[in-house]
Amino acid sequence: MSPESLVLIAVALGAGAIVKGATGMGLPLIAVPALAASFGVPHALAIMTVPILVTNIWQIWRYRAHIRGISFLRGFIVTGGLGIMTGTWLLTAVPERSLSLALGLLILAYFGLRIAKPDMHLGEAAGRGLAPAVGLVAGTLQGATGISAPIAATYVHAMHLERETHVVAVSAIFLLFAVTQLPALTIAGVLTWERFVEGLFALIPVVTLMPLGTRLLRLMSRKNFDRTILALLLLMAGKLIVDALSA
Repeated sequence: MSPESLVLIAVALGAGAIVKGATGMGLPLIAVPALAASFGVPHALAIMTVPILVTNIWQIWRYRAHIRGISFLRGFIVTGGLGIMTGTWLLTAVPERSLSLALGLLILAYFGLRIAKPDMHLGEAAGRGLAPAVGLVAGTLQGATGISAPIAATYVHAMHLERETHVVAVSAIFLLFAVTQLPALTIAGVLTWERFVEGLFALIPVVTLMPLGTRLLRLMSRKNFDRTILALLLLMAGKLIVDALSA
């Protein structure tokens, strides 16, 4: 691998770590494309397993005082796990291209609604009531395609939580999905010992720069935090739509 490629990968991992530290998400969204360009998608996903597990565990621990604020996720977590286990069977008939396009358009619709009605949000009671259904959908999508962040992140954002509570909520969801999929990646031969070690090396730029994102979180106003999350959702939607149309 050329030095230029190594620098690009390190920069992508570092940038993703900063965004992850500040928002609770964005590490795979930014880092996986750079890794996939050099290693291929399966190899890239295997490398990211370790950073995803470690960063989500760290953020849950870092903001553990806010865990009480995510009690609405109990139903989400239960059905999300069930959705992952059954996702492959439930969605085998759905073309991945169509699914990606639908998800992208769904996020765009939510983005437009938030721009038109910036004060719109789900109350705690509504969020708790929707949690099992959203968890099942997100888990099913994760199990069938590896895509869950657009649904999970959009749902959490609609709750209009405090910044720290938002971070711990999305971290808990992503940790659940990562732990559930870990055995599947190992059994399929995607996650090998060699790739596990590569994931440990990938942690170096991540753990170095993620605290910078944490400091940014403390400095950001509620409005700027909300805008950052919306920008990430818009980026997700764009990637899904472009991937679907170019497939």
